[in-house]
Amino acid sequence: MQERATLTQLDGEPDVRAILIGHAVRGLRIQHWVRAVLVAFVILTVTLEPPARAHAVCLVLAGSYAAWATTVAIVTRHGNEIAARLAWLALFADLAALAALSVASGASPQSWTAYILVNGLVLIPVLAATQLRPLVCTAVAASTVLVYLGASVAARQANTEPWTSVGLRTAVVAGLALGCIMLSRLQRSRVVTIGGLAADRSRLLAETMNIEERERRELAEHLHDGALQYLLAARQELDEARDPDSADATHAFERVEHALAEASRLLRSTMTDLHPAVLRQAGLPSALTEIAQATADRAAFNVAVATTQWRHPPEPRIDTLLFAAARELLTNAAKHAGATQVTVALASDAATGHARLEITDNGRGIQPGALAQRLANGHIGIASLQARIAAVGGSLTFESAHPRGTAVRIDLPLKS
Repeated sequence: MQERATLTQLDGEPDVRAILIGHAVRGLRIQHWVRAVLVAFVILTVTLEPPARAHAVCLVLAGSYAAWATTVAIVTRHGNEIAARLAWLALFADLAALAALSVASGASPQSWTAYILVNGLVLIPVLAATQLRPLVCTAVAASTVLVYLGASVAARQANTEPWTSVGLRTAVVAGLALGCIMLSRLQRSRVVTIGGLAADRSRLLAETMNIEERERRELAEHLHDGALQYLLAARQELDEARDPDSADATHAFERVEHALAEASRLLRSTMTDLHPAVLRQAGLPSALTEIAQATADRAAFNVAVATTQWRHPPEPRIDTLLFAAARELLTNAAKHAGATQVTVALASDAATGHARLEITDNGRGIQPGALAQRLANGHIGIASLQARIAAVGGSLTFESAHPRGTAVRIDLPLKS
């Protein structure tokens, strides 16, 4: 049921819909070719090995089946969506046609027609396996096994076939039917996986197009609400200091100096966010300390950074990833957690060959399903981070902190 719900959900994605329909149409075309083989088998059987009775009826049934299969192939030759969705109905018509021919030809010592026709039933589960409907395939396969068993029992009474032979042949058909069911499930699982990847790709592409605009907007907000306000204040203080009648000129210059110092600090913080030169110059521990303190100053929370357990030499790939992860998680803590205290801990373990980054806050915590909901709303920061961490063999986990808040742990393998 979960897989079915997933496929139904993916069917609502515009960019994925074409993929699902394309797979269904290809299955429909394979079904046409297998059905053509089945039609040829039926016609050749009733022609080269005619039944002892009801020969004319069998010819009419075979001709009707051939005409019906040809009509289905012509009507659905373009492989549209409606044909792909309704193709499963034709499977029961195939089963009914073979069953009717087996009954009409009858079983007698003078004719092998019914005995031969019953072997054509093994192609029907193969037809069903081309669909993305495991439940339909199961129904068709089970019905086919029952019809095969019934036709074999009827033919045995005329040909005195041993019961063991009937049982073994039916067991083989049942095994083939089970294999077709598993193949149908595998095909559906693969399509669900491909569709999920395509849906994620579409969301990532759509979000990527907005990243530059969002970053420009955030940068403008930081500059406007931070450094620009101090610079404007400094300008006003300078105007006051130039006034010869001002009695507070000395203090005005002090306020100008303070405003310029704060503006410089905020500009350095912004530059650190944009281009962490300190990461290359002073190393990962210093870079983490600086980005943590800069974020804490903007968000007005207390931060404690512990890096004494980091004893690994610089490794650009790992250092850059851990720095980017810390920046993303600290930004989330500032925007969404409502935390007053954040702890950042960086450590390396030479024995296990792993690096660990832990960021814990005392905020409101993460509700179940919140990360999935944020991804559905187009926020791909955490999803992108998870993908980058998984690409290097690492892991990212979220846990509830005690007594409240969130603890995030990142483990990455280090080069030996």
